[in-house]
Formats: sequence, C-alpha cells, structure tokens
Amino acid sequence: MRPKSICVYCGSRTGADPAYLAEAEALGAALAEEGWRLVYGAGDVGLMGAVARSAQAAGGETFGVIPNHLVAWEVGKTDLTSYVVTETMHERKKVMFMNCDAVVVLPGGAGSLDELFEVLTWRQLGLHEKPVFLVNTNGYWDPLMQLLHHVTDQGFAAASLHDFYTAVPDTAAARAALRRALS
Repeated sequence: MRPKSICVYCGSRTGADPAYLAEAEALGAALAEEGWRLVYGAGDVGLMGAVARSAQAAGGETFGVIPNHLVAWEVGKTDLTSYVVTETMHERKKVMFMNCDAVVVLPGGAGSLDELFEVLTWRQLGLHEKPVFLVNTNGYWDPLMQLLHHVTDQGFAAASLHDFYTAVPDTAAARAALRRALS
C-alpha cells in the first residue's frame, strides 16, 4: 500500500513575511513525520524548495513534477524520491493532482491561485472529492476567501463552493485536519 500523498501548492518565492517560509518548512517536516509523501512542483526555489528540503531532511518521500520550460527557472530539484518532467503546465497539474489524496495550499502567487482554482472548479463539477486546505498564515488567504464569498453572494457560484476548501491557521491545524480527512 502506498503512503498517503499530499499535494502542496505554494510560491516559487518566499514572500514578504518570514512566517511564510517558516510555515513551509514546518509543513514539509510534518508531512514526513506523518509518513505522507509530498507531491509538489519540483522546484528548489521559494516556498516550494523549502517544503521539499524540509520533508527530505525529516526523511520524507518526495514526488516532484515540473514542466520542461521551468526546469532552469524554478531550479528543478532532481534529488527527489521521484522527479517527473512534463511537456506542459497542464500536464504538470494533472500529474500532481492524480498522485495525491489531499491538497494543501500555502501562500503563493498566480501559479498557486491557478492550481487552487482548477481543483476547486473540478470539485464544483463533481470530478473529485479530495480535501483542499488553505494554510492561512497571518491571514494571507483572507482577501481570497472574501472574494469567494462575493462570488457566491453575487450568484456566480453556489454557496457549496465554500464546502470545497477548509482554511486552517497553520501547519499544526493542517496536520490535524489532514489526519481526520485521510483516516
């Protein structure tokens, strides 16, 4: 039986708040301590690299997926347990999602938002039931959640959209929520 796998979407930069980096490092270690495999974008920069290095340092299994055109830019981390190079971003996202049991989203930029919105859309369409957790470090995701409420309040999505993700304040809460969701 393969270990449970957690897909982590996060920034290829570390962001302005040092808490983002600390949370990424804590998440990587927590995944390894739980015996869960990290599935992520295979970069060795920003929060992505921090999560992976932390998971590796704690003895965790790592599965990275990176499109060919980002290998140099995101510094493809080839020392992972599994390292997959895809042709396109779409293929990257598909492989990452197909190889996970749950999704955790740390702070990030447009790429992380793209990944999050894709899995939320797939859930809205009934294509999966995997849990999605937003690690809301220092309120990072508050504006996004306000926007999602605006979307539903204005009638562009059903209120059930809010059932497709769970915001947690930190890695400790994400870890506890993942334990419940994966048991």
